[in-house]
Amino acid sequence: METIQTDVVIVGAGGAGLRAAIALAEADPALRVALVSKVYPMRSHTCAAEGGAAGVIKSDDSLDHHFNDTVGGGDWLSDQDAVEYFIREAPKELIQLEHWGCPWSREANGSVAVRPFGGMKKQRTWFAADKSGFHILHTLFQTSLQFASIRRFDEYYATELLLDEGRCVGLTAIEMRSGQMRRFDARAVIIAGGGAGRMFPFTTNGAIKTGDGMALAYRAGAPLKDMEFVQYHPTGLPSTGTLLTEACRGEGGVLLNKNGRRFLQDYGMGPETPVGKPVLKTMELGPRDRVSQAFWQEQKKGNMIPTQWGDAMLLDLRHLGEKMIDERLPLVRDMSISYMGVDPVKDPVPVRPVVHYMMGGIHTDLRAATTVPGLYAAGECACVSINGANRLGSNSLTELLVFGRRAALSAIEYLQSGVRAASDGVLAARAAAAQGRIRELMQRTGGGETVAGVRKEMMQAMEQHAGIYRSGEGLAAACAKLSELRGRYSRIELHDKTNVYNTDLLQALELGSMLDCAEAVTQSALARRESRGAHQRLDFIERDDQNFLRHTMASYHPSEPPRIGYRDVVITTSQPGVRDYSGGHE
Repeated sequence: METIQTDVVIVGAGGAGLRAAIALAEADPALRVALVSKVYPMRSHTCAAEGGAAGVIKSDDSLDHHFNDTVGGGDWLSDQDAVEYFIREAPKELIQLEHWGCPWSREANGSVAVRPFGGMKKQRTWFAADKSGFHILHTLFQTSLQFASIRRFDEYYATELLLDEGRCVGLTAIEMRSGQMRRFDARAVIIAGGGAGRMFPFTTNGAIKTGDGMALAYRAGAPLKDMEFVQYHPTGLPSTGTLLTEACRGEGGVLLNKNGRRFLQDYGMGPETPVGKPVLKTMELGPRDRVSQAFWQEQKKGNMIPTQWGDAMLLDLRHLGEKMIDERLPLVRDMSISYMGVDPVKDPVPVRPVVHYMMGGIHTDLRAATTVPGLYAAGECACVSINGANRLGSNSLTELLVFGRRAALSAIEYLQSGVRAASDGVLAARAAAAQGRIRELMQRTGGGETVAGVRKEMMQAMEQHAGIYRSGEGLAAACAKLSELRGRYSRIELHDKTNVYNTDLLQALELGSMLDCAEAVTQSALARRESRGAHQRLDFIERDDQNFLRHTMASYHPSEPPRIGYRDVVITTSQPGVRDYSGGHE
């Protein structure tokens, strides 16, 4: 097995991974950095983000406002020390992107433009039209190219972390082109592998979002935190799940039921205001969990619009006018026409809530460190817990930057502490065992199970029982089903036994990661007997701060469901209160 010697290996080359790599290279040009990604970096899912990135920049805003919006939006499950660090670093990171060439949209006077976003009472979302993630990722990628110390390994699939006496000392990965296993020896590892939305059948997430990074850390002993909190975005296209950015509503778009009524006023999100008014009351700019839940309630009343893909509501942008839509929302117009045959300049666009983001992930502290020495995590795969029970739109792109850099700085501190490298014999043995597990999967016969069959049943269980609203009975059924699927997964037989670009093998490995993440979601949700943020229980409809103002910690067990424990939420200044969105945006 070929061995690659490096100092730090990063899994994932999206926003968080690239930001970490750049920070490492800037801090110490002598450091060897290996960037391992299962796709070419510009295919990473950061590219799909549309709306923008949050950071205080305008004179009418403040760090306190951003803090309060984030903590309240997270239903007080956010660790407030992490939020304080995040909101302080956010503007610095966005200005740094500006210096690297990110083409932020501008006001007429040349200053950076900001737009309103859901759950934020001030306008603080920087944007580049409606292709913000695309431009951020391009900026990071082109910046990374100037550093000779960053060595990329594109189209490599990481299979296992290598441990020595409890420390993370590298990983194994399959080179997709040849099917050969590679061993990466490193003194520190940063996981930046993205979310796991493909556990669900209807999601904004691309096919690569299968929870690989989460599962790597989970199996190595790092707990998954707050996995029950799965965010639905209110405005996905019914045909494909493709996202129409929250910027549609930030620019003044409105949501209508089949009667043409702006129904959100019936769900505690403020009185109706005239369409087209430049600054709206909360209404459509309510937080994503509340807007998605309002759709579910209207659907139960029979007030939604039937389509061939299921019920939908209408997103009306017509009053914005063609000039503004083409300037601020060109991608939205293009996708609406391409995927739905609807031009938003002329007609309202059918939309519906769709799985979008994981608030939970690998447990880290505010230094991006996991419980496994030498292992760090950042981005959607991590849960430093700034998002709590519900992420506010546009915080996530900034989170990639802030904690991607923080993970790099923490890794450097760890290396400077004098940590020794693992012996070659230990690494060789660990890598050989990992290779043996892949070989066993490749050579398995007579099992009778298929990747597609097990994956379909997993998705059905998640959609039916772990959606916008849940019940104890449904979650118990999902847990039982996933336990059954876990057993059947061990009998999966691959059709493709070749080495070169074996997508059958890769999809089997991805399915294993999704099953691990799905069990963490459902077991954590079953144990949380309250309703908070994106986790809504029909049998426990109230928030219960006395018993559940705590983070859920799911710990991996190879032959049993995850073990569920709890960790206190860090509260510094904001005591739990009522989430009130009946007022206005200033």
